[in-house]
This record gives sequence, structure tokens and C-alpha cells, in this order.
Amino acid sequence: MKAMILAAGRGERMRPLTDDIPKPLLKVAGEYLIAHHIRSLVAAGISEIVINHAWLGAQIEQAIGDGQSYGALVKYSAEGDVGLETAGGIKRALPLLGSAPFIVVNGDVWTDFPFETLPEALDGLAHLVLVDNPPFHPAGDFALQGMSVHSEGAQKLTFSGIGVYRAELFDDLPDGALPLAPLLRQAMVDGRVTGEHYRGDWVDVGTPERFNELNRLPSTKRT
Repeated sequence: MKAMILAAGRGERMRPLTDDIPKPLLKVAGEYLIAHHIRSLVAAGISEIVINHAWLGAQIEQAIGDGQSYGALVKYSAEGDVGLETAGGIKRALPLLGSAPFIVVNGDVWTDFPFETLPEALDGLAHLVLVDNPPFHPAGDFALQGMSVHSEGAQKLTFSGIGVYRAELFDDLPDGALPLAPLLRQAMVDGRVTGEHYRGDWVDVGTPERFNELNRLPSTKRT
């Protein structure tokens, strides 16, 4: 099973921290945010990793290299300076990801999620990891009913940015910048999205305040 780390975002909300460095290279407990994902994936037995990048992407390639120092084989999908949004970025990277279901994780979250528990085979087109709604996103994104994910429901949860996808989900997409949510919502209408509720540690490192808060957590919570 292969994985993709989404690292092409500009990080506007993180400015000025991201004026001269891409957000995935910000350090948590002395380690690059993106390196934490790589180590977690490798520990789960997932060593073939694709990283997309845009803003200051050359810095990511220089810092991570071919991944050998992490026990991984890392390849890159460059998107230029602007980026292709989530679905567009995944579509661009499909030749590197292959035809089997693959993991995608947002590069701007921190979590202790055990990637080895994700399904390698899917009944539908996507499997999403949902988490409790954080204070800054109380309305949530999607509803989980059993193992089925729906766009509406009584108790919505927040999409963690971790999912498993079939390449077929992106078959009809044109090239270019495209968001992921409309694709997922259509697949939900068709009953082709499963999911799970993860109750462990998860932080959306989306603002300087949340980044600083994460770095203030006890080190045992970040290893």
C-alpha cells in the first residue's frame, strides 16, 4: 500500500511563519511536521510515499530527499507555485500512486493515528477517518452512521484529513485545481464512502496559535 502526504498548501493562515518556509517543514518537538507523518507511515509498514508540493516546494525535497534516512522511498509530485487543491493534486499524482487503494494524509495535521489499521481493500471509493469536532469547527463535516459516511446527519464529525481512496474516484476529473469535498459528497450520495471515528490525538496545525499550543504539549503526547 502506498501513501500520499499533501504538502502543497500555501499556509496563508500560518503567516508570517510560512513566509520563508513551507508549512510541512515547521518543527514540532524539534522534528519537521511532515517527518512525523513519514515516520508514522513507515512504522505502519507503509514505505512508498508520494509528497506533492507547490509553495517553496524545493525546500521540502531538500529536507526530506529520497526518504532513505526515514526508511522510506519518497517521490515528489510538483505542482508549481500555486498548487492544485486537494483533488487536483491527487489526480496529478495518480501515476505515482498506482491502481490499488492508497492512503492520503494532510501534511498540516499532527496525529498519533495508527495507519496500519486502515483498510487495504475498499467496498466503495473512499474510507475517511473522522474526529471529534474541535472548538474552531463545531459544526463538523460529515455524519457517520455505522460505517457509512453521509454529508448530512444529526451528529456531524470533522474530517481528519486522513483517508483511503480508490483511483476511480478521480477518473472523471479534468486536470487543474479542484477541491476534494464535492467528489466525496457525490460518492456519499451513491453510498460509496465508509468511515471510522478516531478518538486519539489529532491537531489541525492551521494557525500560529494552534502550532504554538501543540509545541507546548508534553513530549509524551507528541511521540
